Amino acid sequence: MRYDAEHRERTRAKILKEAAVAIRAKGPTGIGVAALMKGAGLTHGGFYAHFRSKDDLVAEAIGVMFEEARNRFDRSRADVDPRQALSDYVGFYLSSMHRDARGKGCPVAALSGDMARLEPESRERFGQGVATLAAWLGKALSAHGVPEPEAAGRSMLAELVGALLLSRAVADPRESDAILASGAASIRARYRLEDAQ
Repeated sequence: MRYDAEHRERTRAKILKEAAVAIRAKGPTGIGVAALMKGAGLTHGGFYAHFRSKDDLVAEAIGVMFEEARNRFDRSRADVDPRQALSDYVGFYLSSMHRDARGKGCPVAALSGDMARLEPESRERFGQGVATLAAWLGKALSAHGVPEPEAAGRSMLAELVGALLLSRAVADPRESDAILASGAASIRARYRLEDAQ
């Protein structure tokens, strides 16, 4: 049975969405094509109608992850004062909910440790996503009057990711919560966002 182009695109999007969740949760090397296709409600044989290889799928899924992150960031800023939007984003990023939702969280935190071992196409997509996310933060910081907003955006992203990764790595739940809280407080103080909460 032949399917139209629209059906093919919906199926591809479904596979990519399933892959994005699985890659965040298990890492790019922790997923298998058969299990991924089964999770998407499809047969293993249909995989190659959509992707050249698993590496191709991973690169495409990384793009989807950053698109989801961009949409989340845009929603957090919609019709909100720039200071409030930044404070809200810091609060979301360094929350126990985000820490515990590995399958839905930020692709930078989920994939940073794996990038050096992936193919150049995946690393390129990841690099583009990191640069774009840092630029969004820089733009928001610029609207708030922060000097050198591009550098500040990169620095803020690094601190957000670092705090989230550390909070996920420690075994003691109280220490994990303390890392999130102190990271958020430090960022808010540095950019004068405390009273925007």
